[in-house]
Amino acid sequence: MARRPVLERTLWPLVAALFVATSADTAAQGLIGAGDLSELPVPEADARIAYGDDAFQFGDLYLPAGPGEHPVLAFIHGGCFLSAFNLDHAAGLARAIADRGYAVWSIEYRRVGDEGGGWPNTFKDVGMGLDHLRDVAIEYSLDIGRVVVSGHSAGGTLALWAAGRDKIDEGSELWTAEPLDVHAVLGLAAVGDLEAAQMNGACGNVVDRLMGGTPAQVPERYAAGSPMQLAPITQPVQLVVGLLDRAWTPASVSYLYRAIAVGADRIDLVELPESGHFEMIVPTTESFQRVADTVEASFREIASRN
Repeated sequence: MARRPVLERTLWPLVAALFVATSADTAAQGLIGAGDLSELPVPEADARIAYGDDAFQFGDLYLPAGPGEHPVLAFIHGGCFLSAFNLDHAAGLARAIADRGYAVWSIEYRRVGDEGGGWPNTFKDVGMGLDHLRDVAIEYSLDIGRVVVSGHSAGGTLALWAAGRDKIDEGSELWTAEPLDVHAVLGLAAVGDLEAAQMNGACGNVVDRLMGGTPAQVPERYAAGSPMQLAPITQPVQLVVGLLDRAWTPASVSYLYRAIAVGADRIDLVELPESGHFEMIVPTTESFQRVADTVEASFREIASRN
């Protein structure tokens, strides 16, 4: 697997400097905060399906009305990779996208703080959950020839990683022989560089806990787990950024990911001027409507290529 060129490594300090988590009072700005997520409605899924034996190895499937085969949005929730946040806060997003005519496979996974969470199982769970679409496609009329992988915040990071799994070295714990093909990537407030996140101590130094060490201590883990190390990927990528987001990923970080990960078929930016970190995943907001439109555009482009 190709390593990141030396020229790109010189940008790490710049990326880290721009990856600034501030303590801005989101309520004072009229923005949705993390504490508001527990107040969101949690629509019931059409099916909860296990993809492994662990209690956290399952996904919630939301289906559109009408017959299949349904294109699939595979969605990975965020929450700083921490066990404090589960997939419930993404249920509204999943139902709203399903109401637009797409199946949504919302993947739960072991996080930091869960037994077995962190390296390597957080990554392996996401990969297993994504690959499980093969096993349920016929039963639920899913079209796995039209799969967009998406995620918010830490989940967006995992979505970018999942799209690059075919580049992981065979000797890595994260290697999979035949990862499911995905046809586009949609990162919502996603950070593509775990090294930068670790250098900045994001989310209470969660990346150290996720990876079991620093890039200097466990470089092989970052080589297999950081989306930047797997770039460029061949799928079209859309990075959605809230221009008021200071909780996890200022827009500048996505700009730099785009600049560094050149070579993909396309990496586009969708800027949401009125969105902080969470508006983009809350269906009642104008920012979410832009996200939903972007999902539809991704599927239209996939159809035009087939």
